[in-house]
Amino acid sequence: MSVSDIKNKERVINELLRFIRKVLDEPEICNKAKEIARKHIDKKDAAQLIAEELSGTTNVNIPIEHSDADRLFLEVLEDVVKDEKALY
Repeated sequence: MSVSDIKNKERVINELLRFIRKVLDEPEICNKAKEIARKHIDKKDAAQLIAEELSGTTNVNIPIEHSDADRLFLEVLEDVVKDEKALY
């Protein structure tokens, strides 16, 4: 594994840690994120739509160019919502 790979993984982990802290400080973000994901999950470009609305309605900022951590968060969020739908 190269030094740049290690640095990138550290950056992703640090970004996710900051996000987790934010959610723990403001737990309503979690419910809002799932609500937004439910609304857009079946649309084309769902991740982009979710990111835009989440950035516009909460203090979570997901830029247009998603980082690896942003993509990972959006993927997990979509999986959670899909799993909810599968339970019903």
